[in-house]
Amino acid sequence: MHKQLLRTKPILAHSNSGLKKCLTAFDLALLGIGCAIGTGIFVLTGIAAATQSGPAVVLSFIFAGIASGFAALSYAELASSVGGSGSAYGYSYVAFGEFAAWVMGWILLLEYGVGAAAVANGWAGYFINTLANFNIYLPETLTKAPMMGGLINLPAFAIIWILTILLMIGVKESARFNNIIVLIKLSTIAIFIVIASMHLNTDNWHPFMPFGWFSTLDNGKNVGVLAGASLVFFAYFGFDAVSTAAEEAKNPQRDLPIGLLASLIFCTLVYIVVSGLLTGVVSYTELNVPSPVAFALSKIGHTWSSTLVSTGVLAGLITVLLVLLYGLTRILFSMSRDGLISPIFSKINPDRQTPTRIILMCGFVVSLVAGFIPLGELAETVNIGTLASFVMVCIGVIVLRIRQPDLKRPFKNPWNPLIPVLGILSCGALMTFLPAITWFRFFIWILIGIVVYFTYSIHHSKLKSA
Repeated sequence: MHKQLLRTKPILAHSNSGLKKCLTAFDLALLGIGCAIGTGIFVLTGIAAATQSGPAVVLSFIFAGIASGFAALSYAELASSVGGSGSAYGYSYVAFGEFAAWVMGWILLLEYGVGAAAVANGWAGYFINTLANFNIYLPETLTKAPMMGGLINLPAFAIIWILTILLMIGVKESARFNNIIVLIKLSTIAIFIVIASMHLNTDNWHPFMPFGWFSTLDNGKNVGVLAGASLVFFAYFGFDAVSTAAEEAKNPQRDLPIGLLASLIFCTLVYIVVSGLLTGVVSYTELNVPSPVAFALSKIGHTWSSTLVSTGVLAGLITVLLVLLYGLTRILFSMSRDGLISPIFSKINPDRQTPTRIILMCGFVVSLVAGFIPLGELAETVNIGTLASFVMVCIGVIVLRIRQPDLKRPFKNPWNPLIPVLGILSCGALMTFLPAITWFRFFIWILIGIVVYFTYSIHHSKLKSA
């Protein structure tokens, strides 16, 4: 049993999997930007400022960005040397063995699956409000889950299926769509930056740190710059999705590190600028609203631009959804190919060169969750899953440097093992600032995954007969 749990996969970096190799470094960078710039910048900036960090939300983004930077360097090394579309799941399989890889894959399913359903719910809310601005109203039975008095959240259900069909058509077509929408939402952000810069009131930055660095309120809620960093970390997990595109990149050993690091650096700079301007034009106490960027523009008298930003939010969340669904399908594709879930899902459509069966399954499950289950605070569990995967990737770099020192590494972490150690410490620290209920849900999810592994996966693994 011990040997079964620790059996590792051989490194077959960037072997031909049958998937279409068509993505450039530019496509990969925009893939990361498409996933990262969405909920984080359009929603979490205001919530974190109002409830946890105040104007020092800028520091929260900086701390979260630094932690992500250490992880990104580790991802870049493993993506260029180990490859595979399974992201942290595949890296764990090579570094730690099958059981750790399964747990990591199970965590990633939570990260991407729940994240996609949560974003779909958020997109539906913006879509309903946008229709209302044009005096178009959907009946409540079609906008709320059954447990909230409706029949189905139809907009959330429908957007998942629209993007599922797009992914089935082909990855290059999906990437082109993502690139176009990313440019639209970056234009929206540019409009906000220009207008907000002309209405900046530095008095709004005082007090700069009303909640301090970290403290716990009487109701058990964590506040402060560091608690805010653990919340806004949701904004950074997009670049992880870049690594799931390894088997569809034209030159993965060069393009993956570029895509990973470029998307992270760009997004961090955007977050810092936008959060600073947002708290500079409106008092942080007023920003606990669903769309703080649009609210701030309305507050300073630019109603037309507020409507434009709301449209940009809709476009922005679509790209987040697209990349989350894409990453989810590629991780499950890798797990199916390894035999840890049914091999029928690793079949590739010869015409489209996409794993259409796994895409359909993901669309079916995520659309049901988005349409019929009110997620609420369950979406916070996405953060702990992301941080756990970052920690595992950083550990994986250290382990493989020791076990396989001669492995070809087109991109190597500078100052090893300092960078991955700092990644472990910083991401681990952010995990400690998350609420206890998030940890409880996380452990319950892992326990369910362990049951699945010993019931099915351990008996059907491709390595069992190797």
